Amino acid sequence: MKFILQVGGSESDNMILKGIAFANKNKGNHIITSKIEHPAILNTCKFLEKFGFRISYINTDANGIVDLNELERNINRNTILISIMFANNEIGTIQPIKEIGEIAKKYGIYFHTDAVQAVGNIDIDVKKYNIDALSLSAHKFYGPKGIGVAYINENVPFIRIQDGGHQERDKRAGTENVPGIVGMAQALKLAIENMEKNNNHIKFLRDYYISEVKKRISYIRINGDMENRLPGNANICFSGVDGSKLLAELDKRGICASSGSACSAGLLTPSHVLLAIGVPNKLAKSSLRITFGKSNTLEDTKYLIESIQEIVETLRYN
Repeated sequence: MKFILQVGGSESDNMILKGIAFANKNKGNHIITSKIEHPAILNTCKFLEKFGFRISYINTDANGIVDLNELERNINRNTILISIMFANNEIGTIQPIKEIGEIAKKYGIYFHTDAVQAVGNIDIDVKKYNIDALSLSAHKFYGPKGIGVAYINENVPFIRIQDGGHQERDKRAGTENVPGIVGMAQALKLAIENMEKNNNHIKFLRDYYISEVKKRISYIRINGDMENRLPGNANICFSGVDGSKLLAELDKRGICASSGSACSAGLLTPSHVLLAIGVPNKLAKSSLRITFGKSNTLEDTKYLIESIQEIVETLRYN
């Protein structure tokens, strides 16, 4: 039986990486991940380094796609786990997960993917992609906050990292959040049933937004791969603009956005993802991440475009 543990996305990442790492330490101490992972992965890897694990942080190209050759070159006899996110939360780039899974299987290495951004937007088959462990979070597909899943294949050695009672097949202690679980299951069912319709609508709005911004505003940089990309993601740098001031002005107009990861809102440092794909420090501080959802309309998008144009012109020339 597969382990399906009811946890949030960040806890899932922590649980899987630590649980697999410590359970397999007698086999090896090397883990491979990328430089553009979510902080829940990167900070967990930093934690594991304190316990003797060696982490390889591989590069990506300018669009945020991992270098498969570098990935394979970093594999050695001590490599026990590869953890590469399915789709990036900041720039929307979708990784070549099938190819990564094939590399992991070829060398007998466990493969985990942080699929928090992907579930509900992309068809995912863990068998087809050779995924041994996967993380997801309900609020990314319109479910309740604070609930998600840690999927772990039964063939993967794993030890619990949270002690207490014997809930969830003795893999995670603590009383289950039953209302959250039920809400998550229903939200996922609806997301899968309506995936094509929602994605077509969301992608139309995103493409219209990007097209209009390119026409109306000069000196911009669109971040992320435009083909292998989440349908609702648009990440753009506006040269000569202070990103924090841009966000503040948008907030005054009732527009919710971020300059990087939503989990890092409030930080003044530039996005580690943008820096990793080669965006200069100063330009990275001018980034704006917009995420379109199923409830957004064309009228919303036009209002957004007009607002950004006015604010950017004001910040640049006043």
